[in-house]
Order: sequence, then structure tokens, then C-alpha cells
Amino acid sequence: MRATVIDRVIVHGMTMAEAGLRVRPNLSRFTVATIIRAFRQHNRVERMPHRGGRVAIFTAAQETLIVDMVRGNNLIRLREIRDKVIADNVNFESIDDVSLATIDRVVWCKKTRMKQVYRVPFERNSARHKDLRYEYVQRILQLDVMTRPHEYLFLDEAGFNLQKQRQRGRNIIGQRAITEVPGQRGVILPFVRPWVWRGVSTGMLSLGLTTPNVSSPS
Repeated sequence: MRATVIDRVIVHGMTMAEAGLRVRPNLSRFTVATIIRAFRQHNRVERMPHRGGRVAIFTAAQETLIVDMVRGNNLIRLREIRDKVIADNVNFESIDDVSLATIDRVVWCKKTRMKQVYRVPFERNSARHKDLRYEYVQRILQLDVMTRPHEYLFLDEAGFNLQKQRQRGRNIIGQRAITEVPGQRGVILPFVRPWVWRGVSTGMLSLGLTTPNVSSPS
């Protein structure tokens, strides 16, 4: 754009206002005058490099490593990222200290946002567990068609997951913040209620006695 302005004024003899309107409608004649003055005094067409301010702490490769930390663990905190950066003497050898605001700025500029955590039981949904559930259903169907009737005893376990986790995490825009939850739902309370299922085809369900004083496994 600066070279075009110089060509319009010096070569074609346009006024500075006309050159500004021809190149860009909102380019004022004062800006055109500054470009022409720099060309005549210093024979310079390009803009001067930016000077002043503080040099960036992280390089582009180091910022990518920080984003990879967030993508590897969506629940990671800014303090944990800072501790890993300071402790890593290979990739961040020149950094002895960094503020949380700087790390937050890096993840924000890399289009990483805070969002609601999406919990996925990866272990429970694995191929092995799905095969086990399929084999269990097939075995129940085989027992149900036998001549001798079978009764199936199910234990209704009351439990509560005492392992608290964060409700929000970070990830790239357009992707969910995912965390893995255990297949065990929680610590079993000391009361187990047995349910008796009298055959799949009959569909009879009866409630057994409540068994008190059943301690949870340690």
C-alpha cells in the first residue's frame, strides 16, 4: 500500500488527497504526507519495525507446548501449568518465573476457553466391558429358556462417589472439555437390598429382605 501511494504521488503527480482516495478511501492526506516524507528523506518504503515494549516471554513453540498441556488434561489449573513450565528445564530452560496472567493470556490467544466439563466413563465404555455385558445378556437368555426355572438375584447398591472433581475446564474452541470418571460410582453404603427376578420371560419381580450391617469394601 505504501509503494502504491508513492507511485501515485511521485510518478503520476497526484495530490496527496487524491492518492489517499485512490489507494484507500479512509486514508487521509496527512498519512500520505508521512509516507512521502519518509521516502524522500530516508528512501524508505516499508514501515519501521516495532520498537519498545517488553519482549515476549514465550516463543511460538513454547506456547504450543502450553496448549498441549491443556489439551492433554482439560482440568489442569493455571498454577499447575506454571509449575510445570518452571520445572521443565528442557523446553522452558530460560524461564525461571511467570505470572498466571501471562499463562492465561497465552491460552486465551490460542483460542482456548473455559467451559463446562463433559464427564465420560472411558473404562466403562471400553470394548472389553461392552463384550462382557453382551456375554452376560446372552447367558441370561440361555438360562431363561432352560426347562428348570432360574431366579436371578440383583443387589441394589446405594452409593455416593466421594471423589470430587472440577466442574469446569479448558479446551480449544469447538471441542468439549472432557474428563475421565471411574467405572465405580462411589463408596457403597452399609445397606444392600436384594431384588429377585424370576425369569426373563415371566417378568416377575419380587423384593427380598433388606440385609443390614453389610460393610462396604475397604
